[in-house]
Amino acid sequence: MSIKRIPSGGAFEAQVGYCRAVVAGGWVHVSGTVGEGETVTEQCASALAVIEAALDKAGCRFADVVRVTYMLPQAADFEACWPLLRAAFGAHPPAATMIECNLIDPKFRIEIEVTALLPD
Repeated sequence: MSIKRIPSGGAFEAQVGYCRAVVAGGWVHVSGTVGEGETVTEQCASALAVIEAALDKAGCRFADVVRVTYMLPQAADFEACWPLLRAAFGAHPPAATMIECNLIDPKFRIEIEVTALLPD
């Protein structure tokens, strides 16, 4: 089985020692991704754009995502993101979990991690 690593060039990748995404065994594992912006919706949109770019480099898209985990310091912020998430996943919603937890920096309001299956 071959493994393909997809870096995004983010500062944390080199500091922490991880990759934005890893393709292995037909699966695409995208690391937890935070976004830029002040509001939770700005950060959500930004994180989705980074994830979409990683999926594209891996050879798939949001419709191929089978599992997503949302992590937020404030569970009450999650509802504001729902329209963005519906737009991203459309008619192909993945299995999902939302966890209320601290993130690496208090400025971050949402982190998103996905797993996708490469199309045949």
